[in-house]
Amino acid sequence: MKKLFVLLCLTSSLFGFSQEKETTDFKRNELKGNALFLVLGAAELTYERLLNEDSGVGVSLFFVAEDEFETNFSLTPYYRAYFGKKPAAGFFVEGFAMLNSYVDHGYTTYYNDNGTTVTNFVADEVGTDFALGFGLGSKWIHRKGFVFEINAGIGRNLLSDNSPEVVGRGGITLGYRF
Repeated sequence: MKKLFVLLCLTSSLFGFSQEKETTDFKRNELKGNALFLVLGAAELTYERLLNEDSGVGVSLFFVAEDEFETNFSLTPYYRAYFGKKPAAGFFVEGFAMLNSYVDHGYTTYYNDNGTTVTNFVADEVGTDFALGFGLGSKWIHRKGFVFEINAGIGRNLLSDNSPEVVGRGGITLGYRF
């Protein structure tokens, strides 16, 4: 009788139910463009792959042909953690790395024999640097798949002494989830 009771106890655990988180099926790819930079004369395109309901990885490509920006090119991979109720939406925190190319507008200042200050323009130098940083933002998803996002971030260049010490990241982004 004891053996039968032990056998029933052990086999009853096979039929028990565990508590599992219910996962929803959702589209996992996003293609976005930064509308704010487009208005300012630059372009930033972003692709994001959603890993699960709470996180995603992506890469942004930024380029500009005007002298108004210090950075004229950047390639920025990132990781995001989402805290919203919808899959991969709502408030998020991101960590990013940035390979950036910058223009150093060189000026030299010296004093001449009369004691006056003279500033001379020196040719622009182009350099490349690598930055690490973090950002915050929020993402809204329309039921048809359209994406609206606002984000801002800050990072620090690590390699060159001539590059800008701090780099920024951010924008108002429109896109589509597919």
